[in-house]
Amino acid sequence: MKMPLDQIILGSRSPRRKELLSQIVPEASIEIVPPQDSEEAGFDQLSDLESIRQRLISICITKNDDVDRQLKRRGATTVPILTADTIVVIERPDSGYHVMGQPPSEPEWKQTVRDWFLDDYAGKTHRVMTGLCFREGEQLITEIAQTLVTFHDRDNVDRHLEWYLSTEESVGKAGGYAVQGAGSVFVNRIEGSLSNVVGLPLENVLRLLN
Repeated sequence: MKMPLDQIILGSRSPRRKELLSQIVPEASIEIVPPQDSEEAGFDQLSDLESIRQRLISICITKNDDVDRQLKRRGATTVPILTADTIVVIERPDSGYHVMGQPPSEPEWKQTVRDWFLDDYAGKTHRVMTGLCFREGEQLITEIAQTLVTFHDRDNVDRHLEWYLSTEESVGKAGGYAVQGAGSVFVNRIEGSLSNVVGLPLENVLRLLN
């Protein structure tokens, strides 16, 4: 059963987030108001988890503030606002934690994703973290959901990698794969929320709405 809710603003351009939210909230109650400012703080030079978490929450708050300003300009001040940002975090022994962005544009993206899969994912566990910011009236709540994703060993990853690159699913995907798509063939184990890996941790959102 979906939670009854008159209206909620989802501050996101992601169709996946809307699809996920509509699993727990009636679709007619969801209004999409993307942040107008597309510039976001990055994760360059950050190599420890606490700094990455703080930056992730900061990004979500900035998005929420942006949407809140838009609503106030049109006179809507009491509608709950939800914003989110999802990142993939790997750990390298020599340089600490790194946030994986989207693969670069042509022609380098295939080699970049190939390196990520074989060097950073295969046989290893990485983190998928989603920051959430929920505003209701004057109350602002933030939290982070984390899921651990373990890939199959290098031989199994290598066996399917060229086929996967040919699907071009990696293009535009943070971390270079989509667990809800063909990228699932590489996943050996998921510890935590699956919907978090897709882009919106429904368990956390449900708790916030309650």
